[in-house]
Amino acid sequence: NNNNNNNNNNNNKNSTAPPIKMESDWDQSRLDNWLQSFTAVNKKFAQVMGDVLKPNDTLWVHDYHLSLLPKLVHDDEIKFGKPVSKKIFFLHIPFPTSQMFREIEFGEVILEGMLHADVVGFHSFDHARHFLNAAKRILGLNYESLVGGLIGVLFHGRTVLVTMSNVSIEPKMLDQSLQLPTVESTCTMLQQKHHGRMIISGLDIAQRLSGVNLKLIAFERLLTDYPSWQKRVVMVQKVLLPGSRKADETNTIRELRASVKRIRDAFGPDVLDYEEVFGSSSLPVDQRLGLWKASDIFMVTPIREGLNMLPMEYIYARKEPHPPGVVIASEFSAVTSILNGALRVNPYDIQMSTSTIDKALSMSLQEREGRRYRDIDFVSTSPSDQWTRNVLRDLRDVTHEKSGRDSESQSAASTPNSGKNGRPKQLIDTTAAFLASEREASFTRLNHDVVKRAYDMTTNRVIVLDFNGTIVLKEPPGKYLKREILGSSGYKPPASVIQALTTLCLDPRNTIYVVSGDASETVQKALGHIGGLGLAASNGGHFSTPFDPRQGGRQWRSFDLGVDWDAVKRVALPVLSKYTARSNGSFVKLTHFSIGWSYYSCDPEWGSLQASHLVLELENELRAFDVRFVTLKGVVEIVPRKLNKGLIVKKVLRDVAAKNGGIDFILCMGDDISDEKMFTSVFSYIAEVGDDDEDIVPSPPVIGEGSNSHGGGDDAQMEDVSTGFGNQHITTGSGGTELRDPFYAFTTAVGRKHSHASQYVNDAEEVAHLLVRLSGENIPDGGVAEQERSSNFEQFT
Repeated sequence: NNNNNNNNNNNNKNSTAPPIKMESDWDQSRLDNWLQSFTAVNKKFAQVMGDVLKPNDTLWVHDYHLSLLPKLVHDDEIKFGKPVSKKIFFLHIPFPTSQMFREIEFGEVILEGMLHADVVGFHSFDHARHFLNAAKRILGLNYESLVGGLIGVLFHGRTVLVTMSNVSIEPKMLDQSLQLPTVESTCTMLQQKHHGRMIISGLDIAQRLSGVNLKLIAFERLLTDYPSWQKRVVMVQKVLLPGSRKADETNTIRELRASVKRIRDAFGPDVLDYEEVFGSSSLPVDQRLGLWKASDIFMVTPIREGLNMLPMEYIYARKEPHPPGVVIASEFSAVTSILNGALRVNPYDIQMSTSTIDKALSMSLQEREGRRYRDIDFVSTSPSDQWTRNVLRDLRDVTHEKSGRDSESQSAASTPNSGKNGRPKQLIDTTAAFLASEREASFTRLNHDVVKRAYDMTTNRVIVLDFNGTIVLKEPPGKYLKREILGSSGYKPPASVIQALTTLCLDPRNTIYVVSGDASETVQKALGHIGGLGLAASNGGHFSTPFDPRQGGRQWRSFDLGVDWDAVKRVALPVLSKYTARSNGSFVKLTHFSIGWSYYSCDPEWGSLQASHLVLELENELRAFDVRFVTLKGVVEIVPRKLNKGLIVKKVLRDVAAKNGGIDFILCMGDDISDEKMFTSVFSYIAEVGDDDEDIVPSPPVIGEGSNSHGGGDDAQMEDVSTGFGNQHITTGSGGTELRDPFYAFTTAVGRKHSHASQYVNDAEEVAHLLVRLSGENIPDGGVAEQERSSNFEQFT
């Protein structure tokens, strides 16, 4: 592998401070004979394949060893007038950057060989991007986006599909292997040998690209910076010497032995169980599985690597009912584009690796289970046969597209909203622009003292709060924006917020609703126990009125939005499943009134590219239904066209006003674009107060659930959503009410941004402080407490 040789020369390192070379300088004169042999082997395969290939056959070539084969077979087919077969070339190692690939004298030959396939596959979008750049810079080829989210390279008048797809372990084979008695005996032996210590395991080939020495340096730093672990942890590191690259292995082993001696001399022999295995590129499966079952953490830190199955094998070996482990993986490994629950490190950043090991060792059982939950589904349900079908499906898609394609070329991947964001700033040369500028200037930070005084002066109050990002604190994005759970997904509100809401709901003068885009199960799990609190899920389409815990559980009802949702699912889910299989880290989420496709955990460029094409395909497939598509925060959602959070807000305001003769205090807070309809609904309600009922557009009818629910129909028979302590059925128009004097309305965006809100607060922590203050409680020292982690990691913001 000549590319890896180049990488080796670029990644020389010593035991303390690995230097980073920004350019390569390597002698290619010794490669002449290699290229001749490489070409001869590929020609031999082409000769054999020419004899066995039949019309309509598909030739699938794996890895760089036969990268010339697609072109050689194609040339023979043209030369002898044979039908041209379909061809797939899948590369299982990283494709180097275009700058590095251009230094290879015969790089153009390799590229042309690969591009004679119909499909060129990779395990990571990074690798595919390097390939596309190399094709553009070396061969002058552009690429285009195809219908369905695929990428095509225009080559010799044909379109070559570039795809990303991953394969996992074979679960049936591992299930059989896990029953071997030697697995349990190996596990027991290791646990007894290192009794009382947590085990960090590693299994790597003794080559520089494996990054084993960087791993040992990070472990050494852990023992130095965190001395409490010196008696509580051991690293079991096995290195393999297959003999395939003797010079590299010899140099690497020399470094590793020096590091092992240094660590043992400083901290004792019990902290490091190091073993060298000669003559093999792997351990027997029973020994591997025994090591995985005994290990609390699996750590792999290559500085360049293709798809490594061992982290997935580790996760599967520790599936339920076994306690979960933690995977620490290098960001330079393709497996990090698959495993959402792994902790990611840059092996060159020793301090980062050290703190990550400490985090893994200290991790709670609940978080470990949550991280296993994110990965176990893919790991256990994506064997090679499923992967093969996915790649063959992409081949069918691209051959179909060649016969009828209508897509525009693009030279770079873009987000679904790129058309709106890249425009230059407009000059203030119109009245509208001037008014917008003045509105921006008047968009001020919310004054808590003013809100508190208004609250104390009023007696009929309505408070409407968004859930994620508003009363649930946001997690800092961190370095790995594309992979970690972001926003507030997987969290509950802080205890102080729950207590404040509980206190506020006890006041009969308050009507409080929390409105979320999540499923009703998620919202109920977090807040459903609070008596007197109204909940609205699915962006307000599914709601539960405030209830009295003494009178039974919650009743959930829905707006009738005129859409046959089961029919929408039948059409949309097959399309979504195709994109989910193609985009690792994506998943489909169903709520009462939405079908969502989350690409938060995908590669950001690939996920955005797929999302843009998904919307186009869904628009075509669902054109007969009254639905719309919402793209925000890594999610594409299909929702009824009439659905927005403003529906429930306006209904609550109308019901409360009709029941109590008006409202004198409104506080509405939200953090993202879906909450803008809440703000405009507040203004719309204020504008309609005093109008005749016949001039007011009624809220949609309600569909009840269970024996105590109501049917839809006349809006005058909708249930009162202002309180759950009565069963009044009232008219929900606002014509019979007037604004009270004094009257206060606060529409507040969380975060300073372009918004229809009148004021803003900086973050969700400021929202928490305000709620605590309104409830009469004191803000805890040090601010709002850390939120509680939930085990549900599949939530939308």
